Amino acid sequence: MTDESYIQLAIEIAKKGYGNVSPNPLVGCIIIKDGKIIGAGYHEKYGKNHAEINAIESSNESVEGSTLYVNLEPCSHYGQTPPCVEKIIEKRIKRVVIGTLDMNPIVSGRGIKKLKAAGIDVKVGVLEKECIDLNKFFFKYITKKLPYVTLKAAQTIDGKIADFDGDSKWISSTASRKIVHRMRSKYDAILIGSGTVAKDDPKLTVRLAEGRNPKRIILDTHLKLKLSHKIFHNNTDGNLIVITSINNGKKKSKVAKLKSLGVNILYARENKKGLIDLRSALIEIGKINISSVLVEGGSALLSNFIKENLYDDISLFIAPKILGAGIDSFGNLGIKTIRQAYKLKIDSVEKTGDDIMIQLSK
Repeated sequence: MTDESYIQLAIEIAKKGYGNVSPNPLVGCIIIKDGKIIGAGYHEKYGKNHAEINAIESSNESVEGSTLYVNLEPCSHYGQTPPCVEKIIEKRIKRVVIGTLDMNPIVSGRGIKKLKAAGIDVKVGVLEKECIDLNKFFFKYITKKLPYVTLKAAQTIDGKIADFDGDSKWISSTASRKIVHRMRSKYDAILIGSGTVAKDDPKLTVRLAEGRNPKRIILDTHLKLKLSHKIFHNNTDGNLIVITSINNGKKKSKVAKLKSLGVNILYARENKKGLIDLRSALIEIGKINISSVLVEGGSALLSNFIKENLYDDISLFIAPKILGAGIDSFGNLGIKTIRQAYKLKIDSVEKTGDDIMIQLSK
């Protein structure tokens, strides 16, 4: 097998950590000696051993003289766990092949320097694009202290996410909804506006796929939502967050009632239109170690993320249905001419049941 094959295997193993390691990165590691795999491991849970340590400890023979493959540069600093670089040097591993540098400023390049200084042969940049994409959540969060933001919408072929009454069940197919639930399990949080809660009373949980439930975030600028909504009473995990205006400090009674239901309250600034300032909200979200957010609507919220350029990519599910009239996926973006249109790049197109899923990025 080639270096690329082993790094690809490390990537696949790393994915087992989805939902359990954030805000740490997804890392997988393979150890090869005499042409065979003698050790393998991945970062299984935040605060626990890193992939390299798990791979070394999994080997039933000495790793001295072996080659270690890892999708991300081994750490060289003390954090929740000791540095992996020191263990690699201590175990006299001969060669280290790395998918990509770590963009964490306290790590980037330092691990490689230490390995080379110890006489270890180091190769960097194998399947680099794939390795960067695997940890796109982590890289944005660690460099900008803001969560990675994906906008998700399910729409008819003529661009409607609901009929005039706001009914959207079900525009997309069961196959598409299963994919959305798998997506939810990979993100730290789902974010919706108060209007979506009022209309749909959603659960925002993972039910059609395996995986953990993400945190659930509601933007409620003036704390107008009624406490009778199901989302407030299905909060057994305590992972519901309401972001409201910093001007609501006097609404102590409503805040107290929300907290009694296990709801966490975050405060953000208002914008000129008297709504939650989205950048302020993302900053507050980042402060509590949420590194990725899946925005599921509604239309106004999706549009505002686009207008303020606060998103990273879009997942669009298009059903072969025509409404003719209803609620648009994206509202008024202030665009007057075709030349002003937001230009996106199509990353992938996939058929899901009767629908098409399009992944787009800026």
